[in-house]
Amino acid sequence: MLITLKRINMFSKDYREISRLYRTAFPADERAPMWYMALKSENENVDFWGIYADGEWVGLAYVISEGSASYLFYLAMSEDRRGKGLGSRAMQSLLIHYEGQRIFLALEQLDESADNFEERQRRRKFYMRNGLKPLPLTIREATVTYDVMGTGSVKPEEYESMMKKYLGPASRLVSMDIKE
Repeated sequence: MLITLKRINMFSKDYREISRLYRTAFPADERAPMWYMALKSENENVDFWGIYADGEWVGLAYVISEGSASYLFYLAMSEDRRGKGLGSRAMQSLLIHYEGQRIFLALEQLDESADNFEERQRRRKFYMRNGLKPLPLTIREATVTYDVMGTGSVKPEEYESMMKKYLGPASRLVSMDIKE
């Protein structure tokens, strides 16, 4: 099965489905406004991808880049396509597309008291199978603190510079810290 990445905007054929997936795949307190993401994807350092398997839409990815660092802000596969290896294929396509970049992402912390603890464990294992490693960092975005995984080290000042360009004044709501 051939996986392809196609740039998405508000006028794309699959935008409604992508918007629906985005709303259902991520909790409200972890979502940026969709209109804002679509608007920002017009910037040269932001890629809003529709993920396609043999030409059929199956998922989304959203990546913000600066210098040699790329932040995989969101990755989700359509519910009916999960568990079939497409997520791994999509991740490998992203790693190829961003070859030479240090890819990193924010991941829900492993909290045994969380309702979705098993899901968090599966997600972490998925990224580890696909070449990412836990990094000794946390990211705080608004009220949520995440662990960080990546293909290489990332410095807090790189993340904060990236977010300042992406969010403008709202960047004061985000930070990256070294884990103690």
